[in-house]
Amino acid sequence: MQLANKVALVTGAGQGVGQGIALALAAEGARVAVTGRTLSKLETTCEMIEERGGQALAVECQVKSLESLAACVDAVVSHFGGLQILVNNAQEVPLGTLEQVTDEAFTAGFESGPLATLRMMKLCYPHLKGEGVIINLASSAGKRWDMSGYGAYAATKEAIRALTRAAACEWGCEGIRSNVIMPHAKSPGLAWWMDNNPDEAAEFVARIPQRRVGDCEQDIGRFVALLCGEGSAYVNGQTIGLDGGQALIS
Repeated sequence: MQLANKVALVTGAGQGVGQGIALALAAEGARVAVTGRTLSKLETTCEMIEERGGQALAVECQVKSLESLAACVDAVVSHFGGLQILVNNAQEVPLGTLEQVTDEAFTAGFESGPLATLRMMKLCYPHLKGEGVIINLASSAGKRWDMSGYGAYAATKEAIRALTRAAACEWGCEGIRSNVIMPHAKSPGLAWWMDNNPDEAAEFVARIPQRRVGDCEQDIGRFVALLCGEGSAYVNGQTIGLDGGQALIS
């Protein structure tokens, strides 16, 4: 139980990768606030955690709203008495070629991605001082062999990487570690994409050296728990691919 007495806040935790991370953090003893847009999904994640003996809190939150983010952080700190782990997972995905992506879709991706990530880091910063950990989610879309159709999405995720590196450099001396993961996991979103793009999905999996897509909890969540623990106390400012060896990150 390496995360006993820690409080974690995970955005987009009602399903997929966010849910897997929340479950894994709780399995290591963390009390977990699961946040997202759909309360019923959050309550399902909380029930899964509680059935395993953990503690969880569902907080409905709109990541594109500063007021909603601030209220979310306040609710978590008030309920649990503190906050040591922040996982920024939620984001709307602007997919399509450069000609296809609308201003509205790209703006939504930016507001729910790098802007929401920056806002959450700043809101949580006072509480994270001393022993805090920030895990932000980016994507290997920015490292694809062919970025056709993924430029707008990759742009939002690469911005998150830059913000994370800045946080690592600026806040490391205050006891806050900040890192990025680039996960491949069978979330509902990826499952939909694979079902609707079978040829591209087959090529995608073929380019993963381990020839499989990861599991949200076992492959992604458990690594995040490890990254939040004392055994990773000197890991800061890094981008780590959780993709079976597909991307070469530089």
